[in-house]
Amino acid sequence: MSDNLSELLGRKGVHDNLFDHLGQLAKPKGTPSEEELAALANDFLVGKANTFGTASFYDFLKPENKGKKAYVCNGTACVCARTQENVITALQTKFEADEIGHMTCLGRCHENSAFHYNGQNYSGDALEHLNNIIDSDNNFNQDTYNIKAQHKAILTAPFTNVDDYYKPFLEALQKDSAAVLEEIKTSNVRGRGGAGFPMGLKLEFCRNVKNETKFIICNADEGDPGAYSDRYLLEHQPHSVLFGMLISGYVTHAKYGILYIRAEYPEAVDIVQDAIDALKEKGLIGDNINGSGFSFDFKIIQAQGSYICGEETALINSIEGQRPEVRVRPPFPAQKGLFNKPTTVNNVETLAALHYIIKNGGQAWKDIGTERSSGTKLVSLDSFFNNPGMYEVEMGTPMKEVIYDLGGGFKSDVKALQIGGPLGGLVPVSRIEDLTLDFESFSQNGFLLGHASVVSIPSDFPMMKFIEHLFDFAAYESCGKCFPCRLGTKRGHELSEKALNSDYKIDRKLFADLLSTLEEGSLCAHGGGIPLPVRNAMEYFNDELKQYFN
Repeated sequence: MSDNLSELLGRKGVHDNLFDHLGQLAKPKGTPSEEELAALANDFLVGKANTFGTASFYDFLKPENKGKKAYVCNGTACVCARTQENVITALQTKFEADEIGHMTCLGRCHENSAFHYNGQNYSGDALEHLNNIIDSDNNFNQDTYNIKAQHKAILTAPFTNVDDYYKPFLEALQKDSAAVLEEIKTSNVRGRGGAGFPMGLKLEFCRNVKNETKFIICNADEGDPGAYSDRYLLEHQPHSVLFGMLISGYVTHAKYGILYIRAEYPEAVDIVQDAIDALKEKGLIGDNINGSGFSFDFKIIQAQGSYICGEETALINSIEGQRPEVRVRPPFPAQKGLFNKPTTVNNVETLAALHYIIKNGGQAWKDIGTERSSGTKLVSLDSFFNNPGMYEVEMGTPMKEVIYDLGGGFKSDVKALQIGGPLGGLVPVSRIEDLTLDFESFSQNGFLLGHASVVSIPSDFPMMKFIEHLFDFAAYESCGKCFPCRLGTKRGHELSEKALNSDYKIDRKLFADLLSTLEEGSLCAHGGGIPLPVRNAMEYFNDELKQYFN
């Protein structure tokens, strides 16, 4: 049935999209009406249960979102900074309590106090201007943060102009696409979204499948609290992402590029669309680009609030207009992805790396970094640093250089760093000197580099409260497809919350079994990844946590 459903949902193509329609219908009141959902089901030849089921899942489509006027960030960085109670209190002077919802995360981790109102994000001292924000057009949604390259600026290099920037693309169109793919493989650029899979192999898998319709998807659903590197690229370097998608399309013979941009980054949608329009004006997208025989077009899909859509098969389901449940693999997206067509999904930063690789050759990227972790990596530093912001760092750089030289150390006492999002490792400050910024170093030391977002946990923030927060996040954001994750994350939250708020003691063997079940039985990395930071916490902060266990 799911195969048939995918085919039905794709029969109108990418531009007449069910998920898009759902988002547009939700804008006036926060959720589509039952009549509108029924009409959509009829239009797309699917059952009412499909449109109702989809709308009930996403934060900004579900009936509970009706009437919401403002949203408060509840991401880990803001939670650890303890700024959000003040945000809620301030917003309640303007709105009723049931008119205030939540968003995770707004990418304002460098200054916190983040909230969303009327299609824009605010943070830092914006609360001081709340009257102006509510009552008039303003530019208080603008934020600034440090942007710096440790050595050579590649991903952070200033944009020139469309004509000059896309010369390497036009030159690539004069070459055999197989030769262009070989440069990507030579570079050994690995996925920057967390998994670290070689990009060249992923593109090759899709290239080798015969089909007239193929898709390149940019996974711009950067949901890891603490990460804002993708937000930086979308808002400040959109052409690097579009360039990467064009090259990916050329080497795989794909004709369509879809940017799935999270609802929590509303400004990014307009900026990327402006960049697409600039390409259209120059004739760099469309049919038979520059007489090469290669055709390619872009479509932006705005997400509607779901962390699990960062998982590529859940994202594909979402674009189709389905509930974002993780798919069983095989088949992999390269064989059967969006609308059952061959599909390659890469994250924003991975795609942005291709401009340097295509312009300078794969070996130039390979010569940067380490043997297995080549190139540069963007690192997001949060508000606890003296120099919070976005840093482009060569792979293999000692973490102490990132934390203390680039970041300037901490403004206040910090006991641990969660690096790589909510599923990333929990690194005690004492272990920073043992790590270098690359996939292998983190893995060998029992951590996870992931997105390379850094969230600081202050010394006075209870570690059990942090564990409870992680389980709460994981349970809320689970797609519900597999029992280990759906039930296990909820049980973990119940246990940690009960221990935190009463004299209940958690049975260590029971807790260990729960973590093992999540790790080994979950269908994807959402449930499978949450045990890592919890185990790190229990290993390095046992003295603090032992009072909660028997």
